Amino acid sequence: MEFYQVEETNPLRQAMGWIVDIVVVISLAWFVVYAFGTQVRIAGQSMMPLLRGGDVVLMDRLTYDFTDPARFDIVVFEREDHKSNVKRIIGLPGEVVQIIDNFVYIDGEPLYGENGLNQAVLAGIAQNPVTLGEDEYFLLGDNRDGSEDSRFANIGNVGRNQIQGKIWLRLMPLIDIGLIE
Repeated sequence: MEFYQVEETNPLRQAMGWIVDIVVVISLAWFVVYAFGTQVRIAGQSMMPLLRGGDVVLMDRLTYDFTDPARFDIVVFEREDHKSNVKRIIGLPGEVVQIIDNFVYIDGEPLYGENGLNQAVLAGIAQNPVTLGEDEYFLLGDNRDGSEDSRFANIGNVGRNQIQGKIWLRLMPLIDIGLIE
C-alpha cells in the first residue's frame, strides 16, 4: 500500500493568489465595460425611426482606436458646448458634401443608403459645397427634418477628436433590444 504525501501550501501564498485573481477579474471587467459598454441615453427625436428619445444604447469606445469611422456609422460626438450628441456619419475626410434639391451629394454624386437616395429637406450650410478636412466628418440625424447636425453652423464639420465612439447595441426598451446596424 502506497501513501501519497499532500503538500501543504503557505496561507500567505494562497491569499496572494486569490488577490491577484480578483484584481485581474476586476480589471478585465472594467476594461470590457469601458471599451464596449458605455451607456448613452438618446435625447430627442433626431435619430428616429431607428432610435427614439429615451432609448438606452451602448457605445463602443475601442473600435475607432484601431479603425477609422465609416460612412453610415452611428456615433456619439462631443459638441463645442461639451454636450454629447448621436448622429450618423455621411461625409468622410477629404470629401465634398452638398445638399441640392433636397438630396445629399458626395463629391458631386448622389448618396445612396440603405433606404435609397438620402434626402434632406433643409440644406443649411450644405446648400453650398462643404469641403471636409483631413480629420473632419459630416454628420446628419436620421430624422433630417428634426435634427440639429452638421448642416448648422453651431455644429458644422465634426473633428475626429470629437468622436467618442460608435453605437452598437440598444438595451432599452427591452422589446427592441438588439444590434444597431
